[in-house]
Amino acid sequence: MDYELSAQEQAFAAEVRALAERELAPRALEADRQGAFPVANLPPLVDAGLLAMAIPAEYGGRPRSTLEYALAMEELSAACAATAVLVSVHNSLVAEPLARWGTPEQRAAYLPELARGERIGAFALTEPSAGSDAASLQTRARRDTGGYRLRGSKCFTTNSRLAGLFLVFATLDPSQGARAITAFLVERDTPGFTIGPADHKLGIRASPSAQLFFDDCFVPETRRLGGEGEGWRVAMSTLDSGRIGIAAQALGIARAAYEASLAWVRRQRAASAVGQGAEWVLADMSVRLDAARLLVHRAAALKDAGRRVTREAAAAKLFASETAMWLTSAALDLHGADACALDTPVQRYFRDAKITEIYEGTSEIQRVIIAEQLLRAAAPAPAGAG
Repeated sequence: MDYELSAQEQAFAAEVRALAERELAPRALEADRQGAFPVANLPPLVDAGLLAMAIPAEYGGRPRSTLEYALAMEELSAACAATAVLVSVHNSLVAEPLARWGTPEQRAAYLPELARGERIGAFALTEPSAGSDAASLQTRARRDTGGYRLRGSKCFTTNSRLAGLFLVFATLDPSQGARAITAFLVERDTPGFTIGPADHKLGIRASPSAQLFFDDCFVPETRRLGGEGEGWRVAMSTLDSGRIGIAAQALGIARAAYEASLAWVRRQRAASAVGQGAEWVLADMSVRLDAARLLVHRAAALKDAGRRVTREAAAAKLFASETAMWLTSAALDLHGADACALDTPVQRYFRDAKITEIYEGTSEIQRVIIAEQLLRAAAPAPAGAG
């Protein structure tokens, strides 16, 4: 096993870090304070191909390996987690499933626009009464001549205030559970589709999320992604990739808090104003950060090798997000009262870290997934087999 990044991977990470420090970091604090996405961040992301990492080259994409994608997410998140989650959802939750499940006509219509940033993608699964139990979603898709009528609502939909293309999941029959869930591509200006006001959140405040409403919204059959009843499969396979991105986001937030803490301890040590206890906290931060990074890189490398990574992605997200929460809390403790002011980066890291334990599957859901995968792998062979 090779634990070192290749020269190409190191160079790519360095390029993204330089972009993030130059373009994203200077706007992050004010964007968080205002609760508004800094649209000036988009052109440099487009120019660097960071909105096209999951798009094949024939559609104008600049494809990257999953590991390179994780490296980019870490670097972007260390500078501005709200911008990083826009990149994550656009790539892993919209462009990637469209490239995998879309018809040739759908790919040709939407992937070039996504690659150029002319449309931002959004993923609409969560509902007010269907969060962790996403299979119980209530948004209905009723068959109509030439397509479907959608009725219902979604909530906390990331990117929705900027998005031009929404991957929406609805059920043909709620009594059938996951077997009736179907995926649709909904354009922003579709009649009967409206977007609510921006959400006001604890963290990633500049991430442009909102509630979505569907009132007999007509979607042509040509915009159904996959077959009827395949939506659950689309969603779950997509979330395996998405969780690697969120794990890398948590890693980036945690790293930013660690780097701030390292600088603080160095300053205090130079002034003979820090005890050994603070240095031990710093050591624990470094060890946990290394462990989280190894889990994230393992999941990404296995996906690049063509492996199914349901358990590995869940493990990476679980550990990295809980590491981010522990580490940012420890950073606040180290910095003391000064770090609690709303104009300091450390308190923003703490608030941003919490959402990584919640979206794309809570920590509890990740534990359920991991346990199911472990028990399935350990199940005895059926009687008479072999």
